[in-house]
Amino acid sequence: MDRDNFYALIIGTEILNGRREDSHFTFLRKILKNRGLKFAGSFIIEDNPAIIASTISYISTLPNSVLFSFGGIGSTPDDYTREAAAKALSDGKLYTNEKFKAKIEERIKDSQNKHPLKMAELPKGAELIPNKINGMYGFGLDKRFFFLPGFPEMSHPMVEYILDKYFSDKGQKEYRLTFTALCKENEFIELMQNAPEGIEVSSLPKLYSDGWRTTISIASLDESLAKKEFEKYIEFLKSKNINYAIGEGK
Repeated sequence: MDRDNFYALIIGTEILNGRREDSHFTFLRKILKNRGLKFAGSFIIEDNPAIIASTISYISTLPNSVLFSFGGIGSTPDDYTREAAAKALSDGKLYTNEKFKAKIEERIKDSQNKHPLKMAELPKGAELIPNKINGMYGFGLDKRFFFLPGFPEMSHPMVEYILDKYFSDKGQKEYRLTFTALCKENEFIELMQNAPEGIEVSSLPKLYSDGWRTTISIASLDESLAKKEFEKYIEFLKSKNINYAIGEGK
């Protein structure tokens, strides 16, 4: 079974110009790893409707993509995500969600400000995602593309809700083995090029005052395959008399 590939789309000019620090990436990395789900990519973009729409569209074309989009679903003039999602994933139009509209009307019944009603205008086929903090929904499309508030205290519980509802049975344990060797990474190029299907190999070289160290990490959903591939590297190191240590090293 092919794994789902999870992506984060973090929308906010204030993050790019340093007025606010992002916390979505760290949160997603941790929760997806803990559930055995694959975090495949993260995008941080400005509040620009064309960029938002094109990024959503691009992610939707990637194999087995699942999107968590954060920000831009409010009612202010710089909230473009609802329109962008409709353009990228639907017919380009927004439709009133009556359930959401009723929720907003109840909230603003004693107010002259009707702008929040814009939040109930959603792409065709949108499914509401509950927000237990203030009751203002996020929304999902095709049970794979999810659009949430930019505020972590609201959106992070919504991510957990989505994962529990749609992906609770999709997690797969990943087996990872790592060593650090006293050499450059080019020593391992041939081994890396010949990695069998089902093996993920990553290389992290670092230069210290006393020379190079390279950390090689080997991962697979098949424990025996991961161990077998790991042993190839260990045997190679021994044959070359290269010092190494199991683990991440210094």
